Parts: sequence; structure tokens; C-alpha cells
Amino acid sequence: MCWFIKVNEIPITERPRERAISEGIDRLHNRELLAILIRCGYHGCSALQIADKLLSKYSLINLPLLSLKDIMTIKGLKQTKALELLACFELSKRILAQKSLNNDIVKNPESLILWLRQQMGFNQQEHFMVVFLNTKNHIINHKTLFIGSLDVSVAHPREIFKEAVACSASKLIVVHNHPSGDVTPSDKDIELTKILEKAGKLMGIPVIDHLIISKTGYYSIIHGK
Repeated sequence: MCWFIKVNEIPITERPRERAISEGIDRLHNRELLAILIRCGYHGCSALQIADKLLSKYSLINLPLLSLKDIMTIKGLKQTKALELLACFELSKRILAQKSLNNDIVKNPESLILWLRQQMGFNQQEHFMVVFLNTKNHIINHKTLFIGSLDVSVAHPREIFKEAVACSASKLIVVHNHPSGDVTPSDKDIELTKILEKAGKLMGIPVIDHLIISKTGYYSIIHGK
């Protein structure tokens, strides 16, 4: 049960908006940032308490992965508020993607891993994505080519390198997720990696990595770590 606390009953120094103005937005806790976006509660719950319920049910790391329906399961977050939150979460994903686009991801792989984890680490099905790079190791395109259980016959090199040629990629990284959370490569993962490496050498578009992503970690098949 939520006990109703009006904003004007909270000391001014503890109100999220006032704290953001006086101390800086970076000083706020996660629940306070969400409360600013939520703006107001309903009879029985404040915006801060709704933020607590959202964080308790989904946790901070999962917020960018929520759907409109997921957010609306929290009482007090109807369609308009849920859409506003969803827009903020989507922007956070795009900011990470843009950061990766502007980096040499071979020298700075952290932003790539963080973005990939948000993009596919929490998917309930396996997704196979290809990230296309230019000569400076900047991302020029990315595309999910297959969804479902990964198999050598499904993830065919022909489709992968067709896309690579279309966007004039000089090299590529293949990525897929393990919904189980275990990033240990299977025999099929290793077999597919070898096939793609050979095809990349023939095409002159090397496969520089095959990453397995989960919600908590990742593994590089080519580099063995």
C-alpha cells in the first residue's frame, strides 16, 4: 500500500525539482530523476513512490528495454506518462549508439558493449546482428539479420557479406545474444565463427570479432575472453 504524501508536504530541500535546481541534476537519486519525469502521483501515491514501484519491479538497468505495456503495469503511469518515459529511455539508447558511432570501437570497446547489451542483452530470443565498420573502425551501419535459434545454415555468409558490400564496409563484427545469460560459446557458435572468418578473408572484409552478449556480460569467441 502507498501512503499519500503531497509534494508540498515534503521539505523544500528534499523535493526533486528544487534539489535539481539548487544542487544540480547529477546530485539526484534515480527515484528522484524518475519522479521529475512522472511529475505527479495519484490519490494514495506520490510521484516518488510511483518511481519506487517502477524501480522495484524492473530495476534501473532494465528501464531502456521496457515496452509501453510494461510501463503501464505500474499504477499511475497511464499512456501519456508511459510514452514520455519511453521516449527518455529510447533517447538513452540512441545516445549510447551515437557514442559508439563516433569512436574507434577497437580501441574503445566499452561503449559498444554497453550499447549492445541494451540493444539485445535482455531479449528472450536469440538475435544475430552484424555491425559494419569503416577503415577507421567507426560503425557505419548495423543490422539484425536473424532471430531465433542460431544455426550455421540460417546465419549464411551470403546474407552477411551481401549487406557488408552494400554499405561498403571494410570489416565487420558479428554479435548474438544468449537469453540464458550464459555467454559460453556452443559448438555451433564456434563453427559459425570459423566459417565467417574464412568467408571474410575471401571477400576481403575480415570478421574481427564474434561477440556473445547477455544482460550481465559478454564473450569474444575470436579473442577468447
